[in-house]
Amino acid sequence: MTGSITSDWPAAAEERQGRPLIVTEDEALLDDLLRLCAAAGAMPEVTQRPPGRGGGWATAPLVLVGDDCAARMGGAAHREGVVLVGTDPDDSGIWQRAVEIGARQVVVLPDGESWLVDRIADAVEGAGRPALTVGVIGGRGGAGASTLACALAVCAARAGHRTMLIDGDPLGGGLDVLLGGERAEGLRWPAFAGSRGRVAGRALEESLPELHALRLLSWDRGDCAAVPPEAMRAVLAAARRRGGIVVVDLPRRLDGAAAEALEQLDLGLLLVPSELRAVVAAHRVAAVVGMMLGDLRLVVRGPCGPGLDGGEVARLLGLPLAGELPLEPGLSQTLIAGRPPGADEKGPLARFCAGFWEQALVDEGGVPV
Repeated sequence: MTGSITSDWPAAAEERQGRPLIVTEDEALLDDLLRLCAAAGAMPEVTQRPPGRGGGWATAPLVLVGDDCAARMGGAAHREGVVLVGTDPDDSGIWQRAVEIGARQVVVLPDGESWLVDRIADAVEGAGRPALTVGVIGGRGGAGASTLACALAVCAARAGHRTMLIDGDPLGGGLDVLLGGERAEGLRWPAFAGSRGRVAGRALEESLPELHALRLLSWDRGDCAAVPPEAMRAVLAAARRRGGIVVVDLPRRLDGAAAEALEQLDLGLLLVPSELRAVVAAHRVAAVVGMMLGDLRLVVRGPCGPGLDGGEVARLLGLPLAGELPLEPGLSQTLIAGRPPGADEKGPLARFCAGFWEQALVDEGGVPV
């Protein structure tokens, strides 16, 4: 048995909080459960004896009871979040033993491994509402979508929301540069290129650079120019499970990873300068994105010329207007000085973002936490 983390409740209650509890004497089963906890990003408490009414039995978010210990668990107080774990698919009596110990769920390994990893991760991270997830895409090259995505994230974090900004454009130069944090410590996309299945949300969040009170997943300056769609799916799903707000900066040329991101968005913003050529280019982008995203809204970047204001551009593109975004005086100097887009709370960019979040959060019934 793996004795390094096996214990009979030596840790203080606050140290056990948030850690699943494993109750088993079966060494092979314990090894399997430890492996599955690691896959879910959880460090469990382990005991070989039936617990009393206090300790980890009462405080653990999830209790995994090996079927080898079920017969000796009769004295334990019934509680929510108990799973009976067996290894014999032909054992018809396991459900009766589950009822006797108050377990609402039964899983048989190895067939149930994927389900159990998800169950452990949900219990440790919390299974609340997913993050409000917003994607930003430019109607033409140089529209300023990355700047808007950064400003939206900066303003959300400044308002006190848990915020993650995800750079979905491998050819954009890296949002860490735009935020003045290219030297900030933390992982970038290449570290997650091999991600598959379930990524632990807490581990993802804690591994990323923290800039301006938000977490950022950006590209580095290496040779990695794309991630597989499976990696985007796993990482974005983990980010959404943490709750709060997630902003995704999307490329105009949609590859498989970008398509995966679109599938997880709650809404998208198409940023279009008030220029005739930009509107023509945006029409093609809107047609492609609109097939994959049910809620696509238009942001028109000013200054708006005569006859081509936000309302007219919205009519031409057939999209609901999220608002007009005026030019930000001195934005280039702000970025050169290392300050992020939206840093000036009284500037047009920050005011637009604040107004957008106010309306979007009302539409979604508040901030998921």
